Amino acid sequence: MSPLSPRSIPNILSIAGTDPTGGAGIQADLKSIAAHRGYGMCAVTALVAQNTLGVREIHLPPVSFLRAQLDAVSEDVAIDAIKIGMLGTEDTIRAVVDWLDSLGAPGDGGGSDLLGSAHGDRGAGTRSLPVLVLDPVMVATSGDRLLDAAAESALLEFLHRADLITPNVPELALLAGEEPAGDPEGLIAQARTVADTHQVVVLAKGGHLDDASGQELVVDTLVYPAQAGLRPDEEQFVSPRIHTQNTHGTGCSVSAALATLAARGFSFSAALPVVKEWMTEALQDSERLDVGQGHGPIQHFAQLWGRSAAQ
Repeated sequence: MSPLSPRSIPNILSIAGTDPTGGAGIQADLKSIAAHRGYGMCAVTALVAQNTLGVREIHLPPVSFLRAQLDAVSEDVAIDAIKIGMLGTEDTIRAVVDWLDSLGAPGDGGGSDLLGSAHGDRGAGTRSLPVLVLDPVMVATSGDRLLDAAAESALLEFLHRADLITPNVPELALLAGEEPAGDPEGLIAQARTVADTHQVVVLAKGGHLDDASGQELVVDTLVYPAQAGLRPDEEQFVSPRIHTQNTHGTGCSVSAALATLAARGFSFSAALPVVKEWMTEALQDSERLDVGQGHGPIQHFAQLWGRSAAQ
């Protein structure tokens, strides 16, 4: 396969924790990757005993075993994109950094070709290193911090390696060193701070803000780092709010989907409306599933199964 053209089915590696009920973590990532026409692979950072009601226990395999997983994949398979989710500890973060360095540090100066315009895809063959999308798992839905101070510091040092980060509202505030934003203007201001400080594209997700204010639309904004004192135009993407409790794993799924489309040649601005349309259908169709008693999973294959003759 020539490096001058994207693979027709790109190879996407998820580095994250598990969810035995299949709604979040690497299980959600693999479904999301497949739904967007990618070949999914995974390296497990943590074994999580959880269900739709919450997390019960976390087991961390030795960091040396994580490195063995990563090496086993990269020494055999050409990786087109990497989605990183739950890392958990400083040692885990350092191990992933060391491994990325062995690949040539994807993201270091390589993300500009992924910005694009709302109507354009990135050109074929513009980079040879994997696209890197980071979902910074730092704060639980309950508001509990998931990383200790050393791990948070290590993650901050890691951000510049990513092409795109997809924090939720409290995570974005933590990255910006501020209290959680209470309105869209505050959210975008924090995203600008993080984008400029770490030279990374930030997806500012407005869903939580809109939910709190009772709005029926969800507005997400791509915020780019300023270059030479100038900031590229920020692009806003609107979708209808779907009222359902089946939202388990939405963050994991969105970041994995964006990584897959980027590997297929989409700019982030071209990929995001595709992902938002897919997520809308996945949320709408989630009621067909009967998984758990709490916050159930989305229906990753709503678009595929909806077109199938055998339903």
